[in-house]
Amino acid sequence: MTYGQIAALCGAAWAAWEVGQIAHTGPEDLPWQRVVNKNGGLAAGWPGGGHAAHAAALQADGVEILEDYRVDVNGLLWNPSQTTLL
Repeated sequence: MTYGQIAALCGAAWAAWEVGQIAHTGPEDLPWQRVVNKNGGLAAGWPGGGHAAHAAALQADGVEILEDYRVDVNGLLWNPSQTTLL
C-alpha cells in the first residue's frame, strides 16, 4: 500500500505524510516495510540504513526492487475493497 492509500482509508486522504511519521515511530510488529510512496519509492528514512534497508526488508518478502529503490507500485498495490473476508 501507499502512505496516501492508508490515509484515505482512514478518512484523511491529505494525511500521507502523517502516515509516514507513524510508520517510522509506530508499532514495530506491523508490516511497515510493505508501505511505499505513491510512485513506489522506498523510504529514505527507513531505520537501520534508509533505502537499502527498506529494500532488504521487501526483498525478504519476495518483492522485486527496481532501479532507484522503487517497486512496481501498480502491480503490487493491495486494494482492501477487493478482499473477501471469511
